[in-house]
Amino acid sequence: MAIKNYNPTSPGRRDASVLDYSEITTNKPYKALLVSKKHTAGRNAQGKITIRRRGGGNKSKIRMIDFRRNKDGVPAKVATIEYDPGRTANIALLHYADGDKRYILAPLGLKVGDQVMSGEGADIRPGNCLPINSIPVGTMIHNVEMVPGKGAQLVRSAGAAAQLMAKEGDQAQVRLPSGEVRIIPVSAKATIGQVGNLDFQNVSYGKAGKVRHLGRRPKVRGSVMNPVDHPHGGGDGKAPVGHPGPLTPWGKPTLGAKTRKTKKQSDKYIVRRRNAK
Repeated sequence: MAIKNYNPTSPGRRDASVLDYSEITTNKPYKALLVSKKHTAGRNAQGKITIRRRGGGNKSKIRMIDFRRNKDGVPAKVATIEYDPGRTANIALLHYADGDKRYILAPLGLKVGDQVMSGEGADIRPGNCLPINSIPVGTMIHNVEMVPGKGAQLVRSAGAAAQLMAKEGDQAQVRLPSGEVRIIPVSAKATIGQVGNLDFQNVSYGKAGKVRHLGRRPKVRGSVMNPVDHPHGGGDGKAPVGHPGPLTPWGKPTLGAKTRKTKKQSDKYIVRRRNAK
């Protein structure tokens, strides 16, 4: 998918760009797989803001994506490639031979009319979903499960791809896009290929209003606040003074400071960390 660059006819158009959506084949989603999205503006059940800088934005509906890919042995035909407002990747509508219809993430190179399948007997082709035990070492994969049968949790954003590095016994080593090498059960499923819509990260919004449409509100620097609102606030000039380093509004260290005290159970599955040198 290519990028369309605007001419600087106004300040908002200067340096702005959009995707040309040449891969999108329809603008009408399949209604049976739509769910209304509730906007909470970053607030919890008590009405307190737990995630800052959220609110507003255009209305949108959630597309129900099949992350489990559990229709093994049933061939499906790609009917449409569609835009999904809830994610960076495009999605594909599959028409299964038994009449069922489901959405999946659209991998790079998948086109309308292609046939995809899931299960151990599927070919090593983009869009096919297989247990890791049936995937050759070195294959690029996405939509990776962490727990067999739970559904894919890893490598789902636009342009992402992991690589199957090794298999031994009932475990496999997968290198994630971050560089982390993680142990995954060989019975877990993964989809062949790379997630499509690679040019998404190259889009320039051009103006703040376009970001507001996504539900993101402005971010104010702590150094321009008053001391009552932020530890960086107050004083003469821009330099934060009076404290040892960057702090959050609640006085906790931030910007790279390690605050984690306990290890998680999943740490034992990490072979190589993403920030290892």
